[in-house]
Amino acid sequence: MAASTNSSGGALPLLTNRTAVAGLKFYVLVLIFLAIVAAIVLTTFLCFRRNRISKKSKMRRVKHSSGTIPLVSKEIVEVIKIEHVDDDSKMKKKVESDEIEESSSVSVESPSQNIGWGRWYSLKELENATDGFAEGNVIGEGGYGIVYRGILQDGSVVAVKNLLNNKGQAQKEFKVEVEAIGKVRHKNLVGLVGYCAEGAQRMLVYEYVDNGNLEQWLHGDVGPISPLTWDIRMKIAVGTAKGLAYLHEGLEPKVVHRDVKSSNILLDKHWNAKVSDFGLAKLLGSGKSYVTTRVMGTFGYVSPEYASTGMLNEGSDVYSFGILLMELVTGRSPVDYSRPPGEMNLVDWFKGMVASRRGEELVDSLIEIQPSPRSLKRALLLCLRCIDLDANKRPKMGQIVHMLEADDFPFRSELRTRERNHVPSQEDTSKKAPYPTRHVEPAYKASWR
Repeated sequence: MAASTNSSGGALPLLTNRTAVAGLKFYVLVLIFLAIVAAIVLTTFLCFRRNRISKKSKMRRVKHSSGTIPLVSKEIVEVIKIEHVDDDSKMKKKVESDEIEESSSVSVESPSQNIGWGRWYSLKELENATDGFAEGNVIGEGGYGIVYRGILQDGSVVAVKNLLNNKGQAQKEFKVEVEAIGKVRHKNLVGLVGYCAEGAQRMLVYEYVDNGNLEQWLHGDVGPISPLTWDIRMKIAVGTAKGLAYLHEGLEPKVVHRDVKSSNILLDKHWNAKVSDFGLAKLLGSGKSYVTTRVMGTFGYVSPEYASTGMLNEGSDVYSFGILLMELVTGRSPVDYSRPPGEMNLVDWFKGMVASRRGEELVDSLIEIQPSPRSLKRALLLCLRCIDLDANKRPKMGQIVHMLEADDFPFRSELRTRERNHVPSQEDTSKKAPYPTRHVEPAYKASWR
């Protein structure tokens, strides 16, 4: 009996025998070892799974599809209203963010067609549209970057502005243009179709305006007779004034363009003007008469008070428009060092010619049919009013539109003629003011002299 018991239970003493490791029994050591191995395996599995999820998340954020938007500065994405449609239900999400550093970013799910200021385009889409940003597609170039003509997959023609990232300038101009004109629609403002923001790349996609810019038609080689007749030039002036009037008076906060010049006035086939390039624009909230900022703009167009003090308001754009109107009348650049000393500065030469009653000699010699005296006086008087050194005496852009379009634009000489020829009636003599010359004249006192 004893022998049989020992033979059948010989394995049990082996497991229950104490070992040299802390006096622990053998089966306890086995359990501890198995627990350590299980812990190592579990930890490895969790780490692997976490890394895999992280990689998938990053790929999902960078990859462009119909339901994602790339990394965009939170300074740009202030309020985005998004509608996301599932198979079974509709969900609305609202993303609100405060201003943070430009380096921060956010990923938002949304349909690709419209997020308030236009569609997001991938870098690959814009490369395909412009044939790899081919030199043959360049339609404009400057300190801001390069503008390319592009054709999208749906066949629509666009202008792609690739912003140069000089010390973060691309991000700043990108932000300004999106804020200034992202949601603006006006026939005399170039429309923003969309944008691209991948890595350090910042691009803006605009509607394509197919007839170049005003600078090319005024100062380029157009032959002995300019295709810009007097009537076309006044049409361009009216369109430009309407676009600026909308920025100043039709928006809240109002937008001060800050870089009104002939190269920023694009023209379509029907000579309709469209104001473009809002990279230097400033927003001016209600209750503010001006904003102090670093002086920016183009030499020859910047108003004197802005150049000397940095105080910017709508009057600065009005001054620049006055210079632009002088260009339209004379066909000359604001500053031209190739001309004689007395004619290098357009403003000084213009004022001197008007003071000498030589206004007819100011008209561009490339205009085949000269304007009527009345139309010419209207333009010259308006130029003088827009460049008044007292910014408070300059007209508003809405008033400028009215002055350019009004058929009954009053002139001092005509008012005097009317007054001399007027025979007062009994009703007129009963009034203390027979003809309101004194009420009209102050509005035009920087007039023909």
